[in-house]
Amino acid sequence: MKPAPFRYARPQSVEEALQILAAHHDEQELKILAGGQSLVPLMNFRLATPDMIIDINGLHELAHLDRRAGWLHIGALIRHSQLGSSPLVRENWPLLAAATEHIGHTQIRNAGTVGGSVAHADPSAELPVVLAALDAEFVVRSTDGSRSIKWIDFFVGPLETSLAPNEMLVEIRVPPPTSHGAGWGFEEFCRRDGDFALAGCATQIAVDPDEICRVASIALLGAGATPIRAVRAEQHLVGELLSDEAIDDAAALAAADSQPSGDMHGDAAYRRELIREMTVRSLQAARTMAKETFEDV
Repeated sequence: MKPAPFRYARPQSVEEALQILAAHHDEQELKILAGGQSLVPLMNFRLATPDMIIDINGLHELAHLDRRAGWLHIGALIRHSQLGSSPLVRENWPLLAAATEHIGHTQIRNAGTVGGSVAHADPSAELPVVLAALDAEFVVRSTDGSRSIKWIDFFVGPLETSLAPNEMLVEIRVPPPTSHGAGWGFEEFCRRDGDFALAGCATQIAVDPDEICRVASIALLGAGATPIRAVRAEQHLVGELLSDEAIDDAAALAAADSQPSGDMHGDAAYRRELIREMTVRSLQAARTMAKETFEDV
């Protein structure tokens, strides 16, 4: 199929894009086109019928990737493949780099953008969940100015964010990494390579030399209408020896607090068990990695 007719704009600057948004944000349906890996298929099947498309692919000022005052700054137009291959990201935010390897296929990673994935807000997508685990913030702009939104306030429902109709996501900011005693893990379950995951878990921890957990961040994929932080599981681990028993208990809490929906690929109970198992595996991987940081000293 082909998309329904629409008007097309290709601004030459962020300011021009924001002016177009301000002038047309009350249209019945207006969409920003970045990588197009989610939007274009929806349009081709006429599941999305926007009246107007604003193509921002020419806005090179949104294609930056750098470190400032310890924080990682990701321009909204950075491609998944650029993020995953960046030495800066791989060395300092390896959880983020690892997650990109699970996104679709090579062609999708080459075309898809970080900002597009975040703004699409699919609770089964890898980047929103990992950015939740990393406590990321999202910078949005309009002709009225800019504001920073914490991840927990940004994602409000399936395919729904707190972006105002006249706002555009321009940057993602990730806090400085924990160095010594830090470990991470990312696990997801797909029926086939490149499919949307049925469940997953992104974990980041920090332990002391005695393997006492000092920091725990556990974000769940496919566990609800938005990315979910397993707060009770995190609280259970902090201050405790990171033993197999502690990991199993934390994973059980994460699964219990998840709210997956069932479909033809598995009911809610099946997905909840997948979440439990993915949480166990990601925590085990994070523990192994954290221990190695002390062995290297």
